[in-house]
Amino acid sequence: MSWLSLSIDTDCQHAEALADALLEYGALSVSIEDADAGTAEERPQFGEPGAQTQLGWERSRVLALVAPSSDVAQLVSASAARAGLPELPKFTQEEVAEQDWVQVTQSQFEPICVSPRLWIVPSWHTPPDAQATVLVVDPGMAFGTGSHPTTRLCLEWLERSVRSGVSVLDYGCGSGILAIAAAKLGASVVIGVDLDPQAVTSSASNAQRNAVNARFYDAREGLSGEFDIVVANILANPLKVLAPALCAHVRPGGSLALSGILVEQADEMIAAYAPYLHLAVHDARDGWVCLTGSKD
Repeated sequence: MSWLSLSIDTDCQHAEALADALLEYGALSVSIEDADAGTAEERPQFGEPGAQTQLGWERSRVLALVAPSSDVAQLVSASAARAGLPELPKFTQEEVAEQDWVQVTQSQFEPICVSPRLWIVPSWHTPPDAQATVLVVDPGMAFGTGSHPTTRLCLEWLERSVRSGVSVLDYGCGSGILAIAAAKLGASVVIGVDLDPQAVTSSASNAQRNAVNARFYDAREGLSGEFDIVVANILANPLKVLAPALCAHVRPGGSLALSGILVEQADEMIAAYAPYLHLAVHDARDGWVCLTGSKD
């Protein structure tokens, strides 16, 4: 059986309402993307807690999957009217052949080589190097599959920094990938915390899958103790608020690594942590930085 894929161009003020209307009138699935993606006009968006950001792209594209028997013109017309669009938007349609969607989805996620000795491998793949340290992590509901530059920056730093027997705190653990890497690289005590209960559950499941000894907790339960290494891959605004708390968990002589920070936010972050320890840019990639420092 084949399906029809609709592509409808609109603006950010109407994109969400149009997507909701399409679903209400029978679309099987709907997504919204930047109509200028892949061009010089592409506008990436980064969300920060408390920041004023535009929700959507001024030139948005709504993609919908519908049954082949659908009256496409009527569907788009009714949905546009329901969304409050003043006129019928431009749209295109194409036939999509039936596929094994699980296989198609899995094919989008290949093993990631962090370094010659450290790989991230989805569970349905065979590790490319049997001698390497392998982190088995599947794409899921929690952030951190290794593909994002901030995660890669932290993994590369951990590979250079973790020594046998050290203690590690992963603050904002997401999928648990950084904590799992630390354990596989030789850390003896590994703790991960996150505000998202789903992240705590996902991290614990991933740790079990990787057969490592790491514990994960809800950050709101409170945390005590000092660690040889503290790593936090979150976002700039919460990292600034967390400065005294994170630094308090770094033992004297221990190290701190922060990521989730845009290049233009680095100086502000370094200043926020200056009363507690000195940070510097360790590495940068694709507009993001990893800041590191040691506690006296």
